[in-house]
Amino acid sequence: MQGLFINYRRPKSKKEVVEAIKASPDSVSLEATSIFGKEYEGPITEMPENTNVACVGPDPYTRRDFYLTIVRNKNTFKIK
Repeated sequence: MQGLFINYRRPKSKKEVVEAIKASPDSVSLEATSIFGKEYEGPITEMPENTNVACVGPDPYTRRDFYLTIVRNKNTFKIK
């Protein structure tokens, strides 16, 4: 499970993440948390196409209140 940031701060809810992606996807970025590597880290707008990323928030290390999956197709994002 990867972490999330909206404008360099942790989101408070899944709803906030969904609204930020709809309004300004370049404001949302992912945090790689795996000690084994091979996770994308950076703005979601630069994620590889046809990628699914499982995320947890507000903080993947201390507080796991919500879970979501961000799916990037060509130019669209979906939240599951």
